[in-house]
Amino acid sequence: MRASDRELTRAEVEQLTDGRTLIFFDEGRSRFSAGGAYSYTYVSGESAFGRYRVEQDGTVCIDYRNGFSRCDRYVESSGRIVMLTQKGERFPIRAREPE
Repeated sequence: MRASDRELTRAEVEQLTDGRTLIFFDEGRSRFSAGGAYSYTYVSGESAFGRYRVEQDGTVCIDYRNGFSRCDRYVESSGRIVMLTQKGERFPIRAREPE
C-alpha cells in the first residue's frame, strides 16, 4: 500500500463488486455475479471462472475452478479505485458497469 491509499470498507467493496463488472485498462473484465459467481475475461476473449466472497476486512477472495485461488484488496488512490493483488501488483479500474 502507498501512503495515499485508503482501503475500502467491506460495504464499499460489496457495492463496488456485487452484480457488477470491473473493467481494467488492459480491457480485462472481472465479473462479480449475484450469488458469488465470478469470471475474468481476458482481451483475447478467453475466460476463467470461479466463485468469490468478500471477507469481513473487505478483501475479495476468488477460488477458481482450476484450483487456483487468490485474495485481493481494493483501495482508493488519488480519486481512482485500484485493485492490489497478493503479489503487490496494482491494477487501476477504468470503468464499472452493472450486469
